[in-house]
Order: sequence, then structure tokens, then C-alpha cells
Amino acid sequence: MNPNYKKHFPVMLPEVLKVLSPRDGKTYVDATFGNGGYSEAILNAANCKVIALDRDPSVCPRAQEIAQLYPNRFEFRQGCFGQFAQLVPEAVDGAVFDIGVSSMQLDEAQRGFSFAKNAALDMRMSQSGTTAADLVNSLLEEDLANLIFNYGEERKSRQIARKIVEARKKAPISTTKELADIIYTVVRRTPGGIDPATRTFQALRIAVNDELGELRLGLEAATSRLIAGGRLVVVDFHSLEDRIVKTFFKENTPKARHVSRYRAQIETHDDHIFAECSKAITPSEEELLLNARSRSAKLRYAIKNTNFQKEF
Repeated sequence: MNPNYKKHFPVMLPEVLKVLSPRDGKTYVDATFGNGGYSEAILNAANCKVIALDRDPSVCPRAQEIAQLYPNRFEFRQGCFGQFAQLVPEAVDGAVFDIGVSSMQLDEAQRGFSFAKNAALDMRMSQSGTTAADLVNSLLEEDLANLIFNYGEERKSRQIARKIVEARKKAPISTTKELADIIYTVVRRTPGGIDPATRTFQALRIAVNDELGELRLGLEAATSRLIAGGRLVVVDFHSLEDRIVKTFFKENTPKARHVSRYRAQIETHDDHIFAECSKAITPSEEELLLNARSRSAKLRYAIKNTNFQKEF
């Protein structure tokens, strides 16, 4: 096994397993395979089957390793989770999403996700299509400012966009360092604060990969494939994602049916899609100390209504 796999820790894994509750003979979907941490843990938790999805072709060797370790119980299907309905035509007992860029992608400098490592300004999870450099060098100033504000929640988006446009008139912006240095002329570093480039890089990554649109599609499609009583579990990392997940669960769950943590399923006789959904669950103090990536994570889950028949 590639030793680099050891460096990556699935966020909130005990909580994910607790709420997903894998059982023998059942089928679960790991909609964001990445390094395979959730997939392998689910396979170890019960004599079940896991279908894993991922748009990133670089994960295929890892998927092949797990397939060899768990013959006839693991299947990898390449594609984005927004294509869940096409990739997973069968009914499933549960699905888990870990939204956003993976630790492996951040650690691979050549992918251009991180401002901490100088590389081509890429950010494509699928390694195909429009790059972050394409957006930075082609969008109108106003469109670029709106993108940075809407997807990065950056208050100085207009100033950053203006500086980007000024810089690209001299030469195309092609590397992560070039973009980060432009941002630093607008937003100064503060001791103990997040890096000033964080929000702009987040915005570009979300736009390049249509992450919010794919999330909406993925939630709807996964829900349509869940059996009655099936569980949908989502781990997300920033407010834009969490707002989508929270709203989707709340709008499709009867009022006063929220559960704070791991409560057994309750019977329902209404026409809502979900019988219940949870409030946000946050990482344990132990995980926060061991895994820095978990600090902004939130887990939410919902349980499908046993009487709901309609599909999306």
C-alpha cells in the first residue's frame, strides 16, 4: 500500500459509523471516495457491500487496492456525486458524503488547490475542463468580484478582483503563488488568523468544480435511491455547504422531528421525505487535537420516511 495513504484521516469517522449504522447484507454508498477511509471502515463494520464514487481519476489505484482486499463487497464507479442517480441506479441502505477538497488533493502540490504550495493554478477535481487559471484570466472584473464574494464570502472581493485584472494585463496569472501574492497586497496577514488567500482560493475551487450545484444534485439523487428507513449522512466544512444541507434536510422533514444525536428511528405517517433529521454534530475534542482538518467540520444526517414512495 502506498505509505501516503497513512497520512490521511477520515473526518468524524466514529460519528459517521454511528449514524450510518452499517449492517450485514446491506448496501452503502461512499459518494466521495477520496482515500477510501469511509469505505474501508464501513466494510470493516459489517459484512456489507460498498459502492464508492469519485470524479478524481487519481484515486483509481487506491480503489483497486480496496477491491482486492474486499472481493465481491466493494465496487468503484468513477464520476461526480452529482451524477449519483446515473451511477447508482439500484436502491441502497445508506449513503455518506464528505464534501469539499480531500486531504490528498491538498497535499498534491501539482493539483493547484493550495496557496501554501506553488504550482499551476488548476484546482480541477476531475483533472479535466476549465481551470482556476482560466477563470482568473478571462472573467470580467465584476464577475470575478461576484464569484469571490458569493463563493468565498470575501468582504474585499472587489479590491482583489481589481488587483487581479491589473496584474493579468501585464502577464497571465498561472501559478498559485502569483495569485496568493496579489491577494496579500489587498488583505494583510494577521497573527493567528486564517491565511488571506483562503477565501479566494475556496471560491475559485467551488466555481471550477461546481461544488454547490453538484451537492444539491447529489443530495436529491441519493435520497431518491435510499430505501425506506435508509440513512443519508453528510460531513461538510464551510457555511455555504452546510446551509444547503441544513435547508434540504429541514424542508423535507416534519417540524419538531429533529434529533440531537443518534436517537433510534421513530415511526412517521406523513408525506415528508425524511422521518427525522439531526442538528449539526461537531468533532470531539480528541479529534480536534489529532486532526486539524476537522476543526470546521459539521455532520448532519437524515432518515428516510418509511412511508415515503415518491422519487425526485
